[in-house]
Amino acid sequence: MTLIDFTLDEHVAVVTMKNGENWLGPPFMTEFIDVLDRVEQETGAQSLIVTSSHEKIFSNGLDLGWLLPAFRSKDTEALKDFFMLINRLLKRILLYPMVTIAAISGHAFAGGAVLACAFDFRFMRLDRGYFCLPEIDLGIPFLPGMDAILKKAIPLYKLEEMQYTGKRLTAYECKQHHIVTEICDQTELLKRTLEYAKSLQKGRSVMGEMKARKYKDIVYAMDHDDNVCIESESFHTHWIEYDRRTNQRES
Repeated sequence: MTLIDFTLDEHVAVVTMKNGENWLGPPFMTEFIDVLDRVEQETGAQSLIVTSSHEKIFSNGLDLGWLLPAFRSKDTEALKDFFMLINRLLKRILLYPMVTIAAISGHAFAGGAVLACAFDFRFMRLDRGYFCLPEIDLGIPFLPGMDAILKKAIPLYKLEEMQYTGKRLTAYECKQHHIVTEICDQTELLKRTLEYAKSLQKGRSVMGEMKARKYKDIVYAMDHDDNVCIESESFHTHWIEYDRRTNQRES
């Protein structure tokens, strides 16, 4: 089964996530990175759009079905590999040598919202879908690199509100606070995103260099600060406590 694929529309690569609610698990993220590599190496694309085939969800975030058993079994190496893999994906998008646009076709929650923020621009469906960072209610703080990605895309005053309250933002609110560039009806979302992408024919080399310089602090946080955090006892404690509370609610 193909979890993610792409098509070309003139000089625009349109990548479609096709893994249900697009939970960010190892097979999905590995295939995502592979598709990004293929677009860069095998096509002449100058812009990249990523969207979802799901009728109401862009991405629901980290694959808890994979992640929580790894915490229960205390598989430290597997956990570190997991978080390094998501950082590889986020960094690949962040530094991609062409204009990148997330066409947010539904809910973007937690890690799914972080994923959207890694792109240069965001277009959002206005009739369905929330943009939300629920980690305060889950009891799991973001890694430093994820926090840094959020800060590049969300004004600090709004990011503080979202992170400290878990508030769900509508598309209208995201547009009002400049988190997204444009909001569109479902039937217009991909069309408007494509029109915008086609208007941006920029050189890959200079685009890649600009991003490398601009985002060097984010890359440092992902490469260094995240490692320290992942290996800390408090990081594992937060996840184990979340798992315990989840089991209590389900029992």
